[in-house]
Amino acid sequence: MKKVLVACGNGIATSTVVAIKIREICEEQGVQVMVSQCKLLEVESKVSDYDLLVTTGKFDSSDIDIKVIGAISLLTGVGEEETLDEIVKVLK
Repeated sequence: MKKVLVACGNGIATSTVVAIKIREICEEQGVQVMVSQCKLLEVESKVSDYDLLVTTGKFDSSDIDIKVIGAISLLTGVGEEETLDEIVKVLK
C-alpha cells in the first residue's frame, strides 16, 4: 500500500478536497493508497513515512527525498486530469 501525504495551509479544507480526489482516482485505477493530511508547516516532521507528497501551496522541496506534486489544479479544475494522471503514475 502506498502512502500519500497531502499538505495545505491549515491541513483541513483544501487538503480534504485533494485527498478525496486522490482516493477516488486510485480506487478507479486499482492502486491501494492511504492518504493523510497535514499543514504545510508539519511536512518536514511527517514526510519521511510517505511515498508521495501532494501540496496545495508553495513548498520548498529541496530537503524532501520523495516526489512532490503541486496540486492546485485539483482545486481549480484547470489541468486536474493531468495532475491526477501524474499522481497515479508515481504510485503505480
